[in-house]
Amino acid sequence: MTAEGNLPGIDTTKPHSARMYDYYLGGKNHYEADVQAAEAVVATVPFAGAMARANRDFMIRATRWLTAEAGIRQFLDIGSGIPTEPNLHQVAQSVAPEARVVYTDNDPIVLQYAQALLHSTPEGRTAYLQADAAKPETIVGSDELHSTLDLGLPVALSVNALFHFVPDEWGPYEILTGLLDRLPSGSYLCLSHATADVGDPALEALGREVVEIYAKGGTTLRPRDRTEVARFFEGLELVEPGLVMAHDWRPEPGQVTELEEGLPSMLAGVARKP
Repeated sequence: MTAEGNLPGIDTTKPHSARMYDYYLGGKNHYEADVQAAEAVVATVPFAGAMARANRDFMIRATRWLTAEAGIRQFLDIGSGIPTEPNLHQVAQSVAPEARVVYTDNDPIVLQYAQALLHSTPEGRTAYLQADAAKPETIVGSDELHSTLDLGLPVALSVNALFHFVPDEWGPYEILTGLLDRLPSGSYLCLSHATADVGDPALEALGREVVEIYAKGGTTLRPRDRTEVARFFEGLELVEPGLVMAHDWRPEPGQVTELEEGLPSMLAGVARKP
């Protein structure tokens, strides 16, 4: 066990997607069950860690672009996961110290580490809200959100690596609509999603094995193809380069990806609400 003790309300005998992701990123907040499941994934897909890091880097670049280029000063990060530096507010506030961020998650382990998400600049503000993304009204209607963000002004909604853990029967598109509908024109959606559509039958077969590994641990993983992921952006204006692999979204000059040519990360995009 590398996490500190058994935290209240947390079942350490079963792997959890947030702790597995922490393991992929080289963090320390996970348990033996998470390590075993994550290593089973890595044994199946050796570049799983590189995929997770590519997704993290996408969040950093997208947040920096939203702050520096799009002028966004408010962020709502849903499914924030275990804090890993740099956190979204650190990226945004490094560009605009006055930026405000609300983090949301319903995982007890994230709550235990949420204090790390609250170290805002003096000019800005951060808040943490424990709520269920499957019930968007509990987020957009919360006092914590309204005391931190002004929903009369544009907000960037960040849902990175979230919706592939939302099965079809929960209504993922309706959940997202319930969030976006409360945000004003000029707001943005920043989304990344595991894909089942990589154009290589061998890789797609490996992806199905990964789905089974997560299922054995009690977690539904629902990769979606390009058409299904693109549906999340319907009615929005995609920012160039559109819907692409996370490591291909506006890479920094000279940036080198860990992923070999042809290997996938996650489908990712940023879009503006007209």
